[in-house]
Amino acid sequence: MRDLKSDVKKEEILALKDAIELLSGKWKFCILHNLYSYETMRFKDLQEMALGISPKVLSKELQELEDNLLITRTVNNTKPITVSYALTAHAKETEEVVNALIKFGLKHRNKIKAK
Repeated sequence: MRDLKSDVKKEEILALKDAIELLSGKWKFCILHNLYSYETMRFKDLQEMALGISPKVLSKELQELEDNLLITRTVNNTKPITVSYALTAHAKETEEVVNALIKFGLKHRNKIKAK
């Protein structure tokens, strides 16, 4: 009989937990997906594209993404001052994960609709 505890790769489980915590939240994937498409976006544009996110929640999600080195925040010297957000090179590594989730989500939606 196998000892299941020894079969579990501890580092992989910890890495999975880290990734889930890093990207958890209802809106982070939407924000990242929009930035893959547009590269740089202003706060208001991100809010419109997220379909239903409040400014307070968007600010919180953007702050967490910035704290975790996934996006950069640039204050533009315009009148009025605007703020734009862009992906870091590190964040671009998440694109494959986001695209896989989109593919699964579309497939799942179609399966449920066909039910």
